[in-house]
Amino acid sequence: MFETNVDATYAWLGLALVSVATAGVAATLPASPPPDASGVAHTIDSVADGPYPARAEHGLAASQLRLTERSIGLRSDGGVGFASLHGPNITPVTAGQWRRNRTDGSDGLRRVLDGVPPSSAFDDPDAFAAAASRARDADGAWRPAPERLTVRQVHYGGVHVTLVG
Repeated sequence: MFETNVDATYAWLGLALVSVATAGVAATLPASPPPDASGVAHTIDSVADGPYPARAEHGLAASQLRLTERSIGLRSDGGVGFASLHGPNITPVTAGQWRRNRTDGSDGLRRVLDGVPPSSAFDDPDAFAAAASRARDADGAWRPAPERLTVRQVHYGGVHVTLVG
C-alpha cells in the first residue's frame, strides 16, 4: 500500500524540471511593455498635416529617443518601439545637436520650438529653411529622452516646417 511507484517518481521529477524552466523564462520577460512609438508618431503627424501653425506635447515613457525625418524610435527597459512618420517637413530638434554646434542655426530652431517667433530667431525665411534642412540631414542617433516631446508647426514666409524636440 505504501510502496513507491517508479512511474510516479519520474512524473514528479519531470514536473519539477518544467516548473524550474517556466520560472526561468518568466524571470527573463520584461517587466513593462515597449514604449508607445505609434502614439507619439500620431501626435507628430497630426500637427504636421494640419493647414495652420499648431503646437502639441506628448509625454514619453522611454529612456532613449531616436528621431529622424521619417521615423521615431523609443527605447526603455521594456524594449524598443518604432513608428514611421508621414507628415511633411518633419524637422528633429535635439538637445544634443543644439549644445554641440550653435553656429549651424540649431540654437534658433530650439528657440522657435520653445515658442519664440521665427522672425526673432532668424534673419529671414531662407536662413530658417537652411537651418531646418541641416537639422533634417543630421544623424538620427539614440539620445536621452525627455519627459515630454514638443511638436510645433511653423510658417515663416513661404517656409513650412514641423519642429519636433
